[in-house]
Amino acid sequence: MSAIETPPLPGTFNRLAWSNLAAQSAEQIALAAAPIVAVLLLGVGEGATGLLQTALTLPFILFAIPAGLLADRISRRFVMAVSEALRAAALAAILLLLWLGLMTLPLLALLGFIAVCGTVAYSVAAPALVPSLVISEQLPAANARIELARTVAFASGPALGGVLVGWAGAAPAFGFAAALSVIAVVLLSGIHEPARAPAPRRHPLQDIREGAAFVLHHPLLRPVFITQFIFNTASFLLLAVFVPYAVRHLGLSAAGVGITLAMYGVGMVVGALAATRVMRRLAFGTVIGLGPVTGFVAAAVMALTTLLPTPWLAGLSFFLLGVGPILWVISTTTLRQSVTPPSLLGRVSAINIMSYGARPLGSALGAIVGGYYGAEACLYLAAAIFAAQALVIWLSPAVSLARQPQMVGEPARC
Repeated sequence: MSAIETPPLPGTFNRLAWSNLAAQSAEQIALAAAPIVAVLLLGVGEGATGLLQTALTLPFILFAIPAGLLADRISRRFVMAVSEALRAAALAAILLLLWLGLMTLPLLALLGFIAVCGTVAYSVAAPALVPSLVISEQLPAANARIELARTVAFASGPALGGVLVGWAGAAPAFGFAAALSVIAVVLLSGIHEPARAPAPRRHPLQDIREGAAFVLHHPLLRPVFITQFIFNTASFLLLAVFVPYAVRHLGLSAAGVGITLAMYGVGMVVGALAATRVMRRLAFGTVIGLGPVTGFVAAAVMALTTLLPTPWLAGLSFFLLGVGPILWVISTTTLRQSVTPPSLLGRVSAINIMSYGARPLGSALGAIVGGYYGAEACLYLAAAIFAAQALVIWLSPAVSLARQPQMVGEPARC
């Protein structure tokens, strides 16, 4: 990166960053509170809570692409505001039903599903909006700011949700989350989004194919997507078996498991805070490659605990698993925003979110391999898969980039 200091981020972007923090915090508090309510208030068992979690993850698979298509056709700020208002309404409905004593598991799952639909649309439109609010040189700092907000919400939201339910009850937890969503909408109302050229009217499937083809044929974005898909598989394979492994093999208590897992959030915060400095000092492609390599080192350290069963190594593993991927997210988001024409940014962001579909695959691998061969085999397999994702990106042209590409304009249309 250039040594020249970039100008401070504009006020309109700062409103987006604060809105993002409020929206992400609302999401994490609600996601933490929902299963607690299901178990403690509604008295459901593991199978039912599993179905609830399925309802809360399905929108990412079902609606990411439609949300991206919408974000490329109309105002992205409008998409974000409406989706966040939808989440606020769903959370307020949960609050009302809890107050009236009318909450049931199907209603909780339905309203949670609706709330997460808002999350998906907001998450797709936000990175597509950022390049229109800042100049090219400000993209790394802007993405670092967005990721820091997401990281803070990810690290503190679940704990805050649990504390609110435990101390004040379920209704105040959802009420607080709904209030944060309303604040996010109000902050969005003060953002001026530059006008875009109207999108040509075509069949939605044609637009979706255009976005997918752009990613899958782009020499930089294709290996990034493949790497991210493999990473999500490996990380959720590791997470699927860690808790029973930590209790049985590392001798950790429930509190010890919680502290060890919290190192992941600590690593994310450290990575987000350091990202801008790291990207100024290292070649852009090197920063992209750092995330997958750090992920592999983290998995290797965790696998080492099978020989040296100490909680310190497990904590170090989760810390590295937080630091590296945050650098990856910030650098690859900047890359996507730089090389993607503005009219495609929504769909390309949506395809990136579709890589989260690998998470159930990783969890399923953990269940199958762990069931037959034990948690130790899962840790070795996770390390091998992490090695594969590092190899994919380091064999790609993305790591040879000396600096962030300049933002592209619209391609000429025939």
